[in-house]
Amino acid sequence: MKFFLQEVDAAVDALLLQQVILYPTDTVWGLGCDAEVPRAVEKLYQLKQRPAEKACIVLVADEAMFARYAEQVPANLPELLAGQQKPTTYVVQGSRLLAPNLLAADGTIGLRVARGDEFTHKVLRRLGHGLVSTSANISGEPAPAIYKEVTPAIVRGADYVVSWRQDDETRHAPSRVVRVLPDGGLEVLRD
Repeated sequence: MKFFLQEVDAAVDALLLQQVILYPTDTVWGLGCDAEVPRAVEKLYQLKQRPAEKACIVLVADEAMFARYAEQVPANLPELLAGQQKPTTYVVQGSRLLAPNLLAADGTIGLRVARGDEFTHKVLRRLGHGLVSTSANISGEPAPAIYKEVTPAIVRGADYVVSWRQDDETRHAPSRVVRVLPDGGLEVLRD
């Protein structure tokens, strides 16, 4: 437990310094930074070699943090979260609190309540901000399901590499992505 908490503290310290971390998420290995810091988001995009117009997902700890980053919270959000069978990212209009370079061209952002991973959840709680989450790969390459699939260039380029779960061989798929429609319905973008 001590090692786990040390890794949480180290990741949060790096995020508070506006750095990019390489970390295990509730789905695949990811690159992350504070979702409210444009400079950190830019650094993450450069490392990933991702076009600036492609938005990233933001992980949040709970419904309250979801509401912080959504321009309008779906009225049925509690039911949506309770009914999801796997990690699900909800595309909504983003709020002004997010780094502007994180939003898609239409002003949307993908938000996911990180419930399935204790490490990510603890980091979010301690940080108190949303955490950018994008797969830890060069743009266009396969997402790394386990740490040993992360390319050396990504490992070298991250400011902090989380040691927690590096030896875990459990494979998870990327999240399901749905757009929340004005009537509260969902449009599946990735299943």
